[in-house]
Amino acid sequence: MSHKFTFYNTLSRKIEEFNPREEGKVSMYTCGPTVYHFAHIGNIRTYIMQDVLIKALGYAGYDVKRVMNITDVGHLSSDADTGEDKMLAGAKREHKTVMEIAKFYTDAFFKDFDAVGNKRPDVVEPATNCIPEFIHMVEVLLEKGYAYVAGGNVYFDTSKLQDYYVFSSEVEKEQLQVGVRDDVEEDTNKKNKTDFVLWFTKSKFEDQALKWDSPWGVGYPGWHIECSCISMKHLGEYIDIHCGGVDNIFPHHTNEIAQSESYLGHEWCKYWFHSNHLNDKSGKMSKSKGAVLTVSVLQEKGYDPLVYRFFCLQSHYRKPLEFSYEALDQAAQAFNKLVKRVSELKEDGAVDIAAKEKFEENFRDAVSNDLNTSMAITVLYDVLKADINDSTKLALVESFDKVLSLDLLGHAKAVSEGPSVDPELEKFILDAIERRANAKKAKDFATADAIRAELLEKGVEIKDTREGVKWQLI
Repeated sequence: MSHKFTFYNTLSRKIEEFNPREEGKVSMYTCGPTVYHFAHIGNIRTYIMQDVLIKALGYAGYDVKRVMNITDVGHLSSDADTGEDKMLAGAKREHKTVMEIAKFYTDAFFKDFDAVGNKRPDVVEPATNCIPEFIHMVEVLLEKGYAYVAGGNVYFDTSKLQDYYVFSSEVEKEQLQVGVRDDVEEDTNKKNKTDFVLWFTKSKFEDQALKWDSPWGVGYPGWHIECSCISMKHLGEYIDIHCGGVDNIFPHHTNEIAQSESYLGHEWCKYWFHSNHLNDKSGKMSKSKGAVLTVSVLQEKGYDPLVYRFFCLQSHYRKPLEFSYEALDQAAQAFNKLVKRVSELKEDGAVDIAAKEKFEENFRDAVSNDLNTSMAITVLYDVLKADINDSTKLALVESFDKVLSLDLLGHAKAVSEGPSVDPELEKFILDAIERRANAKKAKDFATADAIRAELLEKGVEIKDTREGVKWQLI
């Protein structure tokens, strides 16, 4: 029996109770990366929040099947079907073939994706695997009168729809139309401003690296079609939840719905889940600003990738989150304190089942209420403060971590088993501390500093505290 689960549905613009088509089962599609460059930490935030959604649904009793695409062809540098193919741009930049670029950045993406505790999707499909499916969908859309050929390319005709702007209010529609008009360059083949390309042949990319035969000539697919086809290939004609970042809503998801529902002749996906941007002081994280801040870069700077996950979980997925190293340092401090508290717990008898179930219910309520991850973390702190035995606390930490995925028990074990000190080194350290105390008493600060430096060379850091001198291995 699944627990009541609610989240904000972008399509209805309200928080709704989730009811899948099939009792207890969830079919989910998530937009994958365009593998022309590294995924920055803003992209990874989106995948962390999707991962929490999947695990929270699992915690509430649902069985989730998740499919994700890898965009390795067809995504142009502008959403208005203009600009250059991002994959080709990446290949030119790095003097590699498009497929070498795709492989390199797919591997880099999954390295960071895994490092922050995400579970890999059940199916990951590159767009270049599904060319026959794309061609078939375009043929059906032409047959049904939803598409037309102009200037050699095939376009989707948005004027054939009752409502193209499915995600938007009247005000947004005006803004979106203005946005489309202001785009870089106008495609004169289009009948309507909002029409989009399903298949490119006579485009300006004479040197497009990846091309396939099609009934309309040699070419390659538009960007939007891949998600519709890959989703249908693996999940059938209906999906329960479609995920992405807020920047995917228009035009990408709008176009996906347009072509999918015109092709199928019925509603395709009922629930749409979008995560907000990660910003830095200068605005939205993006790849066009030069150096890309990735999870791997954070690791090189000495941060545990799970500290970044913890940082993301402390805020709500629908709010923009501002990244700074100060904020990450605060998250690291809080995370280390949390781990230390968990490391101090000792198995001490039987688990109190009634208390465990009560706290699990509180936790389930938090994550099932529009994915309230900061409240879920508060429940974890409540457990650590609660008047229950350590065995029950450890069982709850393990239970909650199925969703939080912060590897709290693994980190705690590493802390409690920390680097052991051999007796000889310990004696040397204590002697040195005493020699330094005597030197300080005699106001011989040069010797005191020299002793501190000598200890540092041996990997020992000392701190003067109110409780006396503390030392630790570094």
